[in-house]
Amino acid sequence: MKSQQRLPRPSRLVNAANHVFPILWKSRLLPRTELDADAICEKVERETELGDFGCEWFRQPLELLIEALHEEASLSPLGLFGAIGQLEKVLRDRLWTQHWLSEHPEIEQRALHRPIFVVGPMRSGTTRLHRLLAADERFSHLRFFETISPTPRPEFRHDEIDKRRAYARRLLALVHSLNPNTAVIHPTGPLEPEEELGLLVASMWGMKHEAQWHVPTYGRWAEGQDAAPAYEHMARLLKLVGWARGEDDLRPWVLKTPQHMLDLPALLRVFPDARIIFTHREPQAVVGSSCSLVWNQMIIHSNRVDAQGIGREWLRKTALQIERMQQARERLPEAQRIDVHFEEMDRDWKSVMKRIYAFLDMDIAPALPTMSRYLRRAERKRTRHPHRYSLPAFGLDANEVGERFERYRRDFDLVPPSAAAAVQKGARTLLEVQTPAYVRALGDWEHPKAPIVSASRATARR
Repeated sequence: MKSQQRLPRPSRLVNAANHVFPILWKSRLLPRTELDADAICEKVERETELGDFGCEWFRQPLELLIEALHEEASLSPLGLFGAIGQLEKVLRDRLWTQHWLSEHPEIEQRALHRPIFVVGPMRSGTTRLHRLLAADERFSHLRFFETISPTPRPEFRHDEIDKRRAYARRLLALVHSLNPNTAVIHPTGPLEPEEELGLLVASMWGMKHEAQWHVPTYGRWAEGQDAAPAYEHMARLLKLVGWARGEDDLRPWVLKTPQHMLDLPALLRVFPDARIIFTHREPQAVVGSSCSLVWNQMIIHSNRVDAQGIGREWLRKTALQIERMQQARERLPEAQRIDVHFEEMDRDWKSVMKRIYAFLDMDIAPALPTMSRYLRRAERKRTRHPHRYSLPAFGLDANEVGERFERYRRDFDLVPPSAAAAVQKGARTLLEVQTPAYVRALGDWEHPKAPIVSASRATARR
């Protein structure tokens, strides 16, 4: 008897939206903005009555991204509507950012004191580690609503509830409705600690675009660029977020996103006193989960999604990330870095966290109660829907992936864990990786500080 693991298909809601949008555009019931850099910039300037986008560096990645969206992404009607809306929001935020900085020059005078960056591949324990550190009130961290929209609205007041929270709640509800799998792969909520990828997207920078749309020309171009201007803008946004909260600027930020693996030289030029926590995990789990995340994003936005193309690209991309991370790590003084293994955290998280706090020259004792409380709460709220993915569904073989990362495995003593072990039945391999309880529950977590599809049915057999 054969068992199958099929890749998810576009939801009924996605299919319905792709039917309705052309009707709305043709009948002119819904205005249609052209997917063009000048047209989008002019529209947001009219809407906001502002004209200063700040540093013009963002325009080249914007133009290249739009060109790739036209020529490579196979955008569906829903995907086109979403792409235009996302670009408009980012550019609107840039205008508001410059407005706040010009009205309050003291914002840029704020310090960013010895930030802590968790750097590692997806699924290597970065979320768990980041949220454990975020449970410590001595650190600052971004919340989801701040990373997707880091700039306060013009009517913002320090003594009022920020309206961006409601926007974030609506956005999450929409995305989870379009593809419920996204809630399993990366659970989150408006007030939860979240990575700062959105602060890089503010400069039209980052792998977020490649994970959402098939834009390889943009991605290859970005891999050859100096990202320092994007990180300089990210630093300005961190200062703006801290100012809007009224926080002490001496509190170190705790930050993380896989994008930093590609950009560590630029990051360290902008944040020279940064302390880096590198996370490591067996690459089979990393590559398979990355492919699954990309697939589940792209089927929302594109008419044609190539599973094997995703497999080839994200195997290459993951290898490049790890290669660049290793190169930058070797040049970093030992006093500025520490390494953490995924399995080590699984076995004894307290011992690992004590080692990290010794590296940070801090006493862990005040943070342990909130860390333990977070993990207990997360354990109680586990989901019944594990994240499943198959390397063969993306045209990949476990041995091929292992050989590609042989040096990385050897350098960091990475052994394929039992959860990602190959289950051999004939010529096929199925990997079923269940999302750990402490990660699965994060979508419901209240922070302790808060009062084609062309895969041709894409099956993996065993």
